[in-house]
Amino acid sequence: MTKTKSDITVTQQEGGVVRNIINQLKLIFRLMGDRRVSFFAKLVPVGALIYLISPIDAISIPVIGVVDDAALLWLGSYIFTELCPPEVVAEHMKALTSNLSDGAGGDVVDAEATDVKE
Repeated sequence: MTKTKSDITVTQQEGGVVRNIINQLKLIFRLMGDRRVSFFAKLVPVGALIYLISPIDAISIPVIGVVDDAALLWLGSYIFTELCPPEVVAEHMKALTSNLSDGAGGDVVDAEATDVKE
């Protein structure tokens, strides 16, 4: 059996899972405040949040109930960003990712250092 290199590549974004969750939350808050996003689209994350804090649960099995809540939050955020205009989402994502870079990832300058003694 020979292994071949896969064409599928999965890249880890800077900061890992926690950073991705924080960025997704920031994106949702930014989109909720944007007037270009439909009022009806803004009802999706509000509905997911209401479901999360409500005492009514669709599945009352102890472990699966927590997974159910997490899955609903993820699905709500995904549907919300898909319902938003793509150019608005791209604009906010660009602003969020530009906040992550510290400016060191720009142009590369090839140079040599020399110690100067006075």
